Amino acid sequence: MNKRIGILTGGGDCPGLNAVIRAVVWRATQYQDKVIGIKNGWAGLLNCETMPLDRKSVGGILYRGGTILGTSRTNIFKDSSTANLAMKNIKKMGLDVVIAVGGEDTLGAAYKLSQKNFPVVGVPKTIDNDLAGTDFTFGFDTAVSIATEAVDRIHTTAESHNRVLVVEVMGRHAGWIATYSGLAGGADIILVPEYPFTVEEVCNAVRRRHDAGKFFSIVVIAEGAQMVTKKGKEVVLSSKAKDEFGHVRLGGIGAVLAEKIEDETGYETRVTVLGHIQRGGTPTAHDRVLATRYGVEAMDCVKDGDFGKMVALNGTKIARVSLKSIAKKIKTIDRDFYELTKVFQY
Repeated sequence: MNKRIGILTGGGDCPGLNAVIRAVVWRATQYQDKVIGIKNGWAGLLNCETMPLDRKSVGGILYRGGTILGTSRTNIFKDSSTANLAMKNIKKMGLDVVIAVGGEDTLGAAYKLSQKNFPVVGVPKTIDNDLAGTDFTFGFDTAVSIATEAVDRIHTTAESHNRVLVVEVMGRHAGWIATYSGLAGGADIILVPEYPFTVEEVCNAVRRRHDAGKFFSIVVIAEGAQMVTKKGKEVVLSSKAKDEFGHVRLGGIGAVLAEKIEDETGYETRVTVLGHIQRGGTPTAHDRVLATRYGVEAMDCVKDGDFGKMVALNGTKIARVSLKSIAKKIKTIDRDFYELTKVFQY
């Protein structure tokens, strides 16, 4: 029996989303199933916003960043009325399955949908690479490549002006982007959410470089890094307003740290915040291939009737893990890996 499959992309946009959509459509065509694009993430279920997808409509999108479906941070389970409306509209659209492409929040909603006995398949997407159950998420490689290039470029101006330059990258709960881009770009200090830092230890590391004749320093810091003060562990917010999943908006830790470094050491210090540049642009070849493999496997899950699963990368193999097993879990940097960054400090 042919199926009507809805596919949505939720949360922040991410390089590789269009590759997933394309792969799902092509695989579905082989199975003679029909794919319906749900616009703007879970919001599309509440508003009945859809678009038909076929091989022609997904032509030429493999290399494009963003998502042709649009996205949002909508939580269909924020209360009973939105949950009931979503279920009602799923029936109204005649959907047999939903493929949800997203991160922690999007897949959390997918798991709750599966608990209502509706067939769901999840695809892991986040530039932060912090989803449990998979070695890597697509979008991460692109974000790291962009951040690494920025660190490379910043080296020249830091060295020319004998400055300390602080580079703030994304990473709410986990420092994967900071650690990978910092190591790849030769950063002198890398600060991540998992392991709180003090201004004193950062300043001491910078002073040791100066004492050794290195009159510039590069500090890469994740936006969710925790600074230890007399008040305890603190994060810096750009806004106290919360999204529908209860998250505040982070940002600004780089500027705070840069000011403190200059005040404490007297060394001229500047900050660069990469922000949404990390999300944009063309996905790397690695992310295109990984996203394509995920899309094909997601449709194979549908074909096999293997629902309530998320496709994942385990080693070099694409696997299937239960949405239940990854719900409300964050994959963080382990201590041994983070200690590797200390090898290159003075």
